[in-house]
Amino acid sequence: MQKKVLWIVLAAVLASSLQVNAQYAKTDSTYHKWFVGTSLFVLFGNFDTKNPPNFVQIDIGYRLTGKDVIRISPKTWKYAWPNGIHPFLNKAYKKPEEKFPGYVREYGVTVSYARFLWKGFYAQLDVMPTYQIFANENGNKIDNGFQIFNSYRMGYHIKLFKDKFFFQPSVCMTHRAYHTQLPDGFKQLDDKWSKFIFPEPGLNVGFNF
Repeated sequence: MQKKVLWIVLAAVLASSLQVNAQYAKTDSTYHKWFVGTSLFVLFGNFDTKNPPNFVQIDIGYRLTGKDVIRISPKTWKYAWPNGIHPFLNKAYKKPEEKFPGYVREYGVTVSYARFLWKGFYAQLDVMPTYQIFANENGNKIDNGFQIFNSYRMGYHIKLFKDKFFFQPSVCMTHRAYHTQLPDGFKQLDDKWSKFIFPEPGLNVGFNF
């Protein structure tokens, strides 16, 4: 039920955003250069009772021009099922037989570049190196790892309250471009699944200053 509600909210925001002119003009020098924000969509996942990610993300962004945006996002989360299982479209997600013998805690910093293409529509590349901690069922650390996790995103920027705040509904493909070998028990389950996931919804929010 929670998943259906999130998809409905995303669809409604996307539909309403088509009526909003959100692109910043090339010659506009009055727009806010800096912003901070987070991902509302992923924060909703913290209410999950079976696989809570204990997710934290802070976005710090800077508008180079009215069309070019860079952002860094420190974040951390954990998961107990392989990242290659689509959380909404694959029934294998959260099945006991697909669960890791423990969980993975990750700490990463995403570096992003976004380019406005037309009105509020933008394309964005996210590259995130992460440090991984593998823990067993008792929460004891058993190994370390490293991963590069990319997202290829299309979205829409919606200005709110005279451009003090914004919404950014989006859809992306995620890509585990590289990772070190997983420990025994984790590797066998992870190897069964793709390094790509599509589509994944996003809903970032932020404050401009």
